[in-house]
Amino acid sequence: MSSEKQAEEAIVSRLNETMEHEEEDQGDNSVFSVKSLLWHGGSVYDAWFSCASNQVAQVLLTLPYSFSQMGMLSGIILQVFYGVLGGWTAYLISVLYIEYRTRKEKENVSFKNHVIQWFEVLDGLLGPYWKAIGLAFNCTFLLFGSVIQLIACASNIYYINDKLDKRTWTYIFGACCATTVFIPSFHNYRIWSFLGLGMTTYTAWYLTIAALVHGQAEGVTHQGPTKLVLYFTGATNILYTFGGHAVTVEIMHAMWKPQKFKYIYLLATLYVFTLTIPSASAVYWAFGDQLLNHSNAFSLLPHSAWRDAAVILMLIHQFITFGFACTPLYFVWEKVVGMHDTKSICLRAVSRLPVVIPIWFLAIIFPFFGPINSAVGSLLVSFTVYIIPALAHMLTYKSASARKNAAEKLPCFLPSWTAIYAVNTAIVIWVFVVGFGLGGWASMTNFIKQVDTFGLFAKCYQCPPSPSSKHH
Repeated sequence: MSSEKQAEEAIVSRLNETMEHEEEDQGDNSVFSVKSLLWHGGSVYDAWFSCASNQVAQVLLTLPYSFSQMGMLSGIILQVFYGVLGGWTAYLISVLYIEYRTRKEKENVSFKNHVIQWFEVLDGLLGPYWKAIGLAFNCTFLLFGSVIQLIACASNIYYINDKLDKRTWTYIFGACCATTVFIPSFHNYRIWSFLGLGMTTYTAWYLTIAALVHGQAEGVTHQGPTKLVLYFTGATNILYTFGGHAVTVEIMHAMWKPQKFKYIYLLATLYVFTLTIPSASAVYWAFGDQLLNHSNAFSLLPHSAWRDAAVILMLIHQFITFGFACTPLYFVWEKVVGMHDTKSICLRAVSRLPVVIPIWFLAIIFPFFGPINSAVGSLLVSFTVYIIPALAHMLTYKSASARKNAAEKLPCFLPSWTAIYAVNTAIVIWVFVVGFGLGGWASMTNFIKQVDTFGLFAKCYQCPPSPSSKHH
């Protein structure tokens, strides 16, 4: 038994060395080069910037809208609640990734030219049915996540240049975002993640300061929540906000030491709180119930150079976030068409282009900035990043031997398997009933209302009527 244990420890040790040095050999010779500095990231700091940058982008502009639907107190409490919940399930995903990779390393499987994805982790640990479930939910969520970024681009640029309608802007930005096919992997988002978070930080504090300087609008009211439909629609948008870890596995795989990822997402969330809570609270305080008909916070703030700068910076960040959401889809498609191992960036880029077309098309069909966030949150995020990781963790370690031989030790703050199972069970029940059940009912009711009011393929969603026309 002792010899078997020593052999197993040797394998795990080799895994750790492989994880640490797998990518370093690509950058050792150019560690001080500009290319390495800007293009080749894999540190703990890169992962933190990726998580924080990816977690909050256009949704920052819709959180005041959510506050108007559910009230300020509920909005703040649910942000903290779902933020902590998201940090926990991201931790579970990281544990399952390490477990999967450890087991594969014992079988002498190499991932040198292969990016591990969430559905592959589920397949390796739980079998093909879980692979199919993970693939379906993850890909659909990332697809609509990309759609939302594209819709947001058109919605935001309209507040700088309204000579073109939002649908036309969607065509233009669809072509711009298609250029993300040339970014090979999450290693190559180093400078973009850093810039993206800086841009979002500026926008968040612009919203906060501009709302406070503007003061409360004349006759402002704060009646929310007034209807259950609106309350749970707002709640699912917040659930969506902190459910950005559908790309957790890909970010981990891009790290030189993925074992260090465990608490990175939670630390990123703590920073995101400093952006989302002050900005949403300030804008809701200033404009109150007006936000019920203005899902984009930019629409109520007065035009200024500061606002234009925030719009432009947010546009650039949405381009980056589009790439974040699309890159895992690119990987899946590459594996389907047999191009994943190809070293030519141009060939891979050409093979990725078909992924962008349905995203472009869906953004034109459903241009409902704000309501679509809640629909995606309730129907997709609830399963993709909350329910499935919690269930997968419980099933992976259901046997005593699996728990005994787990690749990762229990966290110091919850050193009991019973407690972990209790927490995971509570998450599954809460998110299924409140997030998917009530949230799904509310968000789809609101979404259908938008379709009835504006129609599919709406030319300019929530645009003020032009002087020459009384109708939208």
